[in-house]
Amino acid sequence: MTAIRKLRIIDPDESMPAEPTAAVRIAIATQDRKSLNAHFGSARCFTVYDVTAEGWTHVETITCDTVSDEQGKHAADGEDRIGPKVDALKGCHLLFCVAIGGPSAAKVVAAKIHPIKMPQQPVEAVLERTRVMLNGAPPPWLRKVLAGTGAVPEKPSFVDDE
Repeated sequence: MTAIRKLRIIDPDESMPAEPTAAVRIAIATQDRKSLNAHFGSARCFTVYDVTAEGWTHVETITCDTVSDEQGKHAADGEDRIGPKVDALKGCHLLFCVAIGGPSAAKVVAAKIHPIKMPQQPVEAVLERTRVMLNGAPPPWLRKVLAGTGAVPEKPSFVDDE
């Protein structure tokens, strides 16, 4: 059985909203909690942040006991190692990882999480890049995510009303 643990930061000031209004919740696949340096299936840890145009806040850290190896080989026992990870990441809008396989990517997308493959880099670089995208003119895929969070209004459909 796959064990998933979450370490969540609880703000003692309950008057603050649980999630900033214009925040995008991102998860970063990591082995050391300092860098984006893991494939999705082999990530022992995911650090989760709320990112706004002004900055970011660490929300929680998700750790996984059983992971796939980075060679694409999976245990023969038939245990689902991807499903519990996807379930633990629900509520995130973006997932940054070094690599992700097709079946895993399909499960992540089905959970309404946008996977993004990036080369290894410090977590702060990923956070700053996301913050800068939110400040400027976000790419279309990010505008769609932002519309889903309610941070920006959805664009009207081009279909004529009857």
